[in-house]
Amino acid sequence: MDTLIDAAALKDQLDRAGESGQRTVVLDVRWALGDPHGYDHYLRGHIPGAVFVDLATELAGPAEPARGRHPLPPQEQFQESARRWGISDGDAVVAYDDSSNMAAARLWWMLRNAGFRSVRLLDGGLAAWRAAGLDLAAGAEQPEPGNVTLSEGAMPSIDAGQAASCGQRGLLLDARAAERYRGEIEPVDPRAGHIPGAVSAPTTGNLRADGAFLAPAELRERFERLGYRAGVPTAVYCGSGVTAAHEIAALEIAGLSAALYPGSFSEWCHNSSNDVVTGAAPYSENAASH
Repeated sequence: MDTLIDAAALKDQLDRAGESGQRTVVLDVRWALGDPHGYDHYLRGHIPGAVFVDLATELAGPAEPARGRHPLPPQEQFQESARRWGISDGDAVVAYDDSSNMAAARLWWMLRNAGFRSVRLLDGGLAAWRAAGLDLAAGAEQPEPGNVTLSEGAMPSIDAGQAASCGQRGLLLDARAAERYRGEIEPVDPRAGHIPGAVSAPTTGNLRADGAFLAPAELRERFERLGYRAGVPTAVYCGSGVTAAHEIAALEIAGLSAALYPGSFSEWCHNSSNDVVTGAAPYSENAASH
């Protein structure tokens, strides 16, 4: 199944919607850490017909230490949101943002996890649409409610207990910036560093300079260099389970698979019994439990 669609193909798909018989629902997931103004950005300019999705309230439940900063919302709540965005069974969905799909991948993963298979990311995000010289629309879209039926558990995931041993029995990738992995800075969580055994694999390494994903062969080479091997359990985490979904998408583009740790580091580090490692190595003799 395709993970990506480019701007020209999306424009053609939207123009030919009446001919194909399949509706395309375009969703704008404008969100970035430290920028709470995604909806304002959307109102100023978005892909025509795109519906805004609020990551903080529609793709996450309330933050709580035991589950992290962006815990997955209940399945019933997510289905209600998806219907409000206008998604019906049989539709195709394309998600994008203005940050190289770092936020939109969260929606992609959640829909796939909910059993909705026809969902793709706009490769390069809104920047690619602009670069193609395509029109933007202003204001808010008001879609007709959809009737989609969603489930859960269709994508592999792990919990904190499994994350604790993942580095020993398989490969645990940390998708955050390298300086956060090393514990040099930590802008939001109470402890700095990484889960013992994790390998640093920043999501920025999945991208070309223009914000589009690297070619499948390049991505495969990257993940094999990081330690990916067929038959070896692989999982990904980040700060709160958002950008880790971008890494899952990159792995899929490469023809590989991995589980997501939804609670990620924000869940892990709040539990004082969990060790946190600083430095560039997966393990350290100086793991900090407090």
